[in-house]
Amino acid sequence: MKKKHFLLISTLLLISQGLLAQDHTTHSNTSNLGAEQIFGLLEMPFLAIALVFSFLTATKLKGGKFGSGMTLLAWGFVVMALGHLHMQIAHIFGYNIFKNIFGDTFGNYIWFIALILTWGLSALGFYKIYKASKI
Repeated sequence: MKKKHFLLISTLLLISQGLLAQDHTTHSNTSNLGAEQIFGLLEMPFLAIALVFSFLTATKLKGGKFGSGMTLLAWGFVVMALGHLHMQIAHIFGYNIFKNIFGDTFGNYIWFIALILTWGLSALGFYKIYKASKI
């Protein structure tokens, strides 16, 4: 019964990570952190907790269909967490990592690929878990 609770809590943490995420598309060049920036930074520890528990859950499932599905979810959340870190840097410091390194056009493509990768890995992970649960 404890494994079920652990998996449920881990799943809820991962879902809440996505639901609580804010849109950080505006840029701020101010050195003072306002409430919006502070709340944006507060999401980072929760992202880290969700990542830790997603990999812990995948490890506890020890492979198999459930474990491989959870591993795909965990890697999808790694990409998502890196995207959120990127958004915080862009929002607070006005520095868009992708555009500054790769240029406007290619930077936008990389951002789009990261979004597709995040949701693709998550969808595939959920699909594997769904298929395994039908057996």
